[in-house]
Amino acid sequence: MRSAIAALVLVAAGLAAAAETAPVPKPRPVTPPTAKAIQAAITRGVDFLVARQNTGGSWGSARNTKGLNIYAPVPGAHHAFRGAVTALCVSALIEVDDPRPAATKALERGEAWLIGHLGAVRRAAPRALYNCWSHAYGVQALVRMVQRQPKDAARRSQLQQLIREQIELLERFESVDGGWGYYDFRAQTKKPSSNPTSFTTATALVALREARGVGVEPPARLVRRALTCLRRQQNPDFTYLYSLGLKWRPRAGINRPGGSLGRSQACNLALRLWGDEKVTDAVLATWLDRLFARNGWLSIGRKRPVPHESWFAVAGYFFYYGHYYAARCIEQLPAAQRPRLRGHMAHVLLALQEKDGSWWDYPLYDYHQQYGTAFALLSLARGKPPAPAAPPKAD
Repeated sequence: MRSAIAALVLVAAGLAAAAETAPVPKPRPVTPPTAKAIQAAITRGVDFLVARQNTGGSWGSARNTKGLNIYAPVPGAHHAFRGAVTALCVSALIEVDDPRPAATKALERGEAWLIGHLGAVRRAAPRALYNCWSHAYGVQALVRMVQRQPKDAARRSQLQQLIREQIELLERFESVDGGWGYYDFRAQTKKPSSNPTSFTTATALVALREARGVGVEPPARLVRRALTCLRRQQNPDFTYLYSLGLKWRPRAGINRPGGSLGRSQACNLALRLWGDEKVTDAVLATWLDRLFARNGWLSIGRKRPVPHESWFAVAGYFFYYGHYYAARCIEQLPAAQRPRLRGHMAHVLLALQEKDGSWWDYPLYDYHQQYGTAFALLSLARGKPPAPAAPPKAD
C-alpha cells in the first residue's frame, strides 16, 4: 500500500513538473481595435438589448425552438433561464453606462423586473437545477444595482436583503458534495445529490465574493465547501474537470487544456478572489495566452446546435462565458500586462458581432443572443482603451 501511495505521489509530482515546463502557446500579435471601434460595437450591442427587451422588462423567452432543444422542464427551467439572462443584461447595461435615455429606461425596467421576479425562481424539477445560474448572476446584478446608486439608503437596504435571499437559495440548492451543479441525475434528493461542475461552482463563488463588497457576508461554511469542491477538480496544469463526476478521467478530452479553455478562466478567477495563492499572475497570464492562442479550438464549438459535439467536447455556450471571465482575469494582472491582452479580447469579439448588433454562441430557445450580447458587453466595457484627448482649442 505504501509503495502504491508513493508511486501516486511521484506521478502527481511528475505531472506538476511537466505542467510547469511545458511550452505555453502564445497568441500571434494583433492590431487592437481603436477605442472608437470598440465604443461603436458597444453601442450596437446596447441597441440590440434595448430592442429585444420583453414588454415586462425581462430578456429572453421559450418561444424560439429548434429540432433538438436542451432539456428544460416547464415552466421552472424557463423562469431560471429568464432570471439569469435578465440579470446578465442588467449587469451589462450598468457596466457600459450608456447615457442615452432609451438605454437608461431599459436598465430601470430590467432592474424593476429583477426586484419583482428573481425571488420566485426555484428548482424546475428533481433533475433540473438551472436556478443556480439565476441565483449566482442575480447576486451579481443586485450588487451592481447597489453600486449604481450608493447614496440611496432605502434602496440599498432592499437590495441587500434580496442578495441575502439569493444566497440562501444558493445554500439550499448546494450539492451534497459542496459547490453547485445544474443537473441531479443521481438520487434527485431534496438536498441535491448533483455532481457539482467546476464552472457553476466558480460562477457562484465569484458572485459570493462580490456580495461582500456591498456588506453582505456569505456563510463561511458554504464558501469553504465550494472552494474545496473546486480544488478537487483542479489539475496540476490548472485545467479543471468539467464536473466532479469525471474525477477518475482527469485526462479525458473534455478535461484537457483544449476542453478547459472556457472554464479555467472562471475557476482561476474564483480561487484568486478568495485568496488562493497558487493562482499567481503567471497562472492567469498563461491561461489568457492559451485562450487567445487556441481561440480557434473554442470557436469551433460556437453555434453548433448539439452540446459538446466539437473537439475536446467543447460546447458552444462556453465561448462568451469564457471570454467574460478572461476579461475579469485580465483585471487581476499588473497594469502593464493588461493592454496587450485587452487588445486580443477586442480583436476576437469585434470580429464576431452579428449584423443586428448581437453576439451569440449556442442556440438556446430565445435566450442566446441576449446572454451572448451581455457577456460580450461586459468583456468589452472592462477593456475599452481611453479615447484620445481632444486637441486644445486655438485662441
